[in-house]
Order: sequence, then C-alpha cells, then structure tokens
Amino acid sequence: MSTATLSSLLDYLYGTLSPTNMRWVGEQLIEHANKYSVDFPPKRYTKEEVNAMLDRAEANFAAGLGIDDEEAWDELDEEIAHEKELEMAEAV
Repeated sequence: MSTATLSSLLDYLYGTLSPTNMRWVGEQLIEHANKYSVDFPPKRYTKEEVNAMLDRAEANFAAGLGIDDEEAWDELDEEIAHEKELEMAEAV
C-alpha cells in the first residue's frame, strides 16, 4: 500500500470512527501484525548457507521427501479454492 493511500485511509478513519472504534481497529491491527509478523529486516544468508540449504533440499527430494513443483502448485490451488469456499459460506 502506498504512503499516499495509507494516509488517505487514515484521514478517512479519523474522520468517521469514534475514539472507541479507532482503538478497536488499532488493537485488531496490532493483533494481526503480531500473528503474521516476520523478522525485519529479513535475515541475510551467506552464499555458503544458501548452498547448504539447497543441498539439503535436493537430498530430501532425491530421498522422496519432497514434491515436485506441479504438485505444489496443485496443492496451493486447492487451498485457495477451499478458502474461497469458506469465505462464500461465511458470507451467506
């Protein structure tokens, strides 16, 4: 989201929400951020660390512990379709 868009959204919210509702929105945003937070800045890996991770992944795949990209995309598509079905069911 761009800074201008975020600024416009905040101006709109400040103008339309009561202080109680604004506090609730803030609490929800904090809860969401904490639930889905990632390390920032992201960890930087050395070339050796990346190569070691790739070697482990290739060894796991060779041992039959992984799935190919087509199967991974199929699983992702199924998960997205399932989430959409849940959203549609909740909307009714």
